[in-house]
This record gives sequence, structure tokens and C-alpha cells, in this order.
Amino acid sequence: MTSVEEERPRALLAGASRRWVRMLPWAVAFVLCVALLPTTIVVLTADYGLNGGLASGLAVAQAAPLLLAVVRPLHAWYVVFAADVAGALALLTVDFEERLLWPFPPMELVGYVGLCLALGLRERRRTLVLVWLVTAAANVGLEFAPSHGAGAKGLLLTILGGVALLLGGVLRERYEVQRRLVEQETISEAERGRRTLLEERARIARELHDVVAHHMSVITVQADTAEYRLAALPPDVRQEFTSIAATARESLGEMRRLLGVLRNEEAHGELVPQPGLAQIGQLAEATARTGAPVDFTPCDTSGGVEVPEAVGLSAYRIVQEALANVVRHAPGARTQVSLSVSDPADGGDDGGGGDDGGGARLTVLVVNEPPPEPPAGPLEVGGTGHGLVGMRERVRLVGGTLDVGPLPDGGFRVAAQLPLTERDLT
Repeated sequence: MTSVEEERPRALLAGASRRWVRMLPWAVAFVLCVALLPTTIVVLTADYGLNGGLASGLAVAQAAPLLLAVVRPLHAWYVVFAADVAGALALLTVDFEERLLWPFPPMELVGYVGLCLALGLRERRRTLVLVWLVTAAANVGLEFAPSHGAGAKGLLLTILGGVALLLGGVLRERYEVQRRLVEQETISEAERGRRTLLEERARIARELHDVVAHHMSVITVQADTAEYRLAALPPDVRQEFTSIAATARESLGEMRRLLGVLRNEEAHGELVPQPGLAQIGQLAEATARTGAPVDFTPCDTSGGVEVPEAVGLSAYRIVQEALANVVRHAPGARTQVSLSVSDPADGGDDGGGGDDGGGARLTVLVVNEPPPEPPAGPLEVGGTGHGLVGMRERVRLVGGTLDVGPLPDGGFRVAAQLPLTERDLT
């Protein structure tokens, strides 16, 4: 069933988005058919003196296929062209005034030009050239028929048909170019999003290396120095510490080799420690210096809740991206940045997404008001527009939830909930 539907020819302009455009070829073909059919009969019989039955047959063969031209213009051309040539030969058998067009009367010119336009919209260049050459050859050959001299008016079918074929071909190729541009833009957008996602994941991996490597280094040092710091260790315990240190060093080596694969040629090793919750206040101050008022509310960790470094790093990057978006898209807008740690017994949720209330969670909330004045233009040229991809990857990394979206007053809200307990992280 699918192969049959794919082989079925489509009507002209069937891919247009608007319905009236898709119906336009059918309307034009119907009008031409209804108008030319009786006109051809009357003109051939009254003006040219052709037999009524023959004139009716020629009229049907010349006008009715125009409806077929909407779907199969080349098949319609075979019939119409043969009927036009047969009509020209039939007119040789009757006497008509010299002022009348020959070999193709005016109504035949109109129908043929419309048919050539349909051909141009559907067929390839080679087919269009062959159609025009056959038309020109038949037209010139008929011009030299006995008792009829050649004239410029007799070549109207060749001239007008060629113009219609050219116009239809240009329109078709222009449409194809635009369609391919749209397809390429769609592909480029998807590739750009995929590249942004991969770059963000590689960046997260590099940052996590710095976080985890610190802990692994501490384990290595503690295991190596245990026999010197702790007196009278049994031999089996000393051997266990040695094995732990060796395993930790091997893990560090594997991590560095993996990081070497993820790091591109332009990325260099960072010697500065990775930021965390303590540096978010500096982000707010830096953003405020750009002219956008920022109210920062730090979280209270006096209750003994410990924030893992990976969670603190993710929170920092989420706030960093959210504030960067405020500066880019809502310059001067007042922004509120708040961090809070939920009590495990609360199980509360402030809208950041689903929460099972089974452990402590860090809530990161960045809400900005609409800008005082609409920006005159983009403040950053060449942005990828995929900043939210990084936020989602950060939240997914630690098993949290993210809720982003515009507010009714024209502002924007970013809310993330990041688990703090080992059970939630798994």
C-alpha cells in the first residue's frame, strides 16, 4: 500500500501550506476547460468553416486534457499537442480568411500556453527543452504547408510556449532551492543542538574530573601514609592500605586518559578549582555591575546538611547560565536568585518538578522581571540558543528536576531541585 501511494503523482502545488494555493491549479484548469471548450467549437465552425462534428471532437481533445495537466502534465501534453497538430491539418481542408491565425487559432494558443506552464512547474529541464523543440519543429513545418505562407504570427505557439516553459521552470527551481534551504536549516539546527549537547557533556565530564580527582587524591594520600601515621598496623592491614592506594592511583590514571579523549585541541587544563555554592554570590555581584539589579538569598546549611561538590558545581552553572540569559534577553531586569535546602521531613516542592520528599534537596531559583525597556536588538551575535541544554544536563547528572518557562508578566523563571543525599543521587 505504501509503495502504491508513493508512486501516485501529486497535483501541482500540492506541497503548499495554504489551501487556496493548493486549489489554484485545479481552479485555473477548470476555468480554461469550461471557457475553451465551447469557444473552440464556435470559432472553428463559424470563423474557420470546419465541420461541426470534427470541430467538437478537436475541442474536446484540446481542452479536456487540461484537467489532467494538474496531475500529469506530460501525458496531457501528448494529447493536446497531437490534437493541435491534427486541427491544423484539418484546417487545410477548408477555406478561411487570411486574417485568421493559422496553424493554431487563438483559443488553442491559450490552452497550450497554460499547459506549458504546468509542464514547467513539474518536469525537468531536459524534458522542457525536448517539448519546446518538438513544438518548434511542428510549428515551422506547418508554416510551409501548401497554399499557406510562413509568417511571424504563425510562430506564436513556439514563442509563447517557450516563454511559458521558461517561466514555469524558473518558478519550479526557485521553489526547490527554497525547500532545500529550509531542509538544510532544519538539519543545521538539529546538528547545532546535538553539538551543543555533546560539548556540554564533555565540559561536565572535565569538571567532574576535577571534583572527583580531588577526593581520589585524598584517598591515595591517606592510604599511602596510613602506615606512617598509625602505629603498630598489622601486616594484613598495611597490605590492604597499599592495595587501596594502588587502586586509587589506577582510577586517577583512567580518568585522565578519559579526559584526554573528551578534551578538544583548543581546551587546556584548568588550574583554578571548580566553583560551587560559595561563588554564586560573586556571580550575582558581577551581574549587578552590568546594570541588572540582582537580589541574592544564599542557602542556610547551619543545620548540618552537607552539599556534595558535584551538586554545588551544577547549581553554580545553572545560576551562571540563567543570569547570562537575563543579561542577553532582558537587560536591566530585576532578578531574584535564591538557594534553599529543604528539610527531609517536609517533602515540599516549590514547582521545580516532581519530588518524592525522600531526602534533602537543594532548590535553585532564578526569577527575573520583564526588562524596563524592550531591547533594541540582540546583545549577542552568533549565540547558539541552546543554553537550556546545559541546564538540563546538569540536573540530569545529579538526578534532579528542572522547570523553566516564561511568566505571565513577561518575566522568566528557572527552578531546579537537586538531591543532596546518596539515596537520591542513585
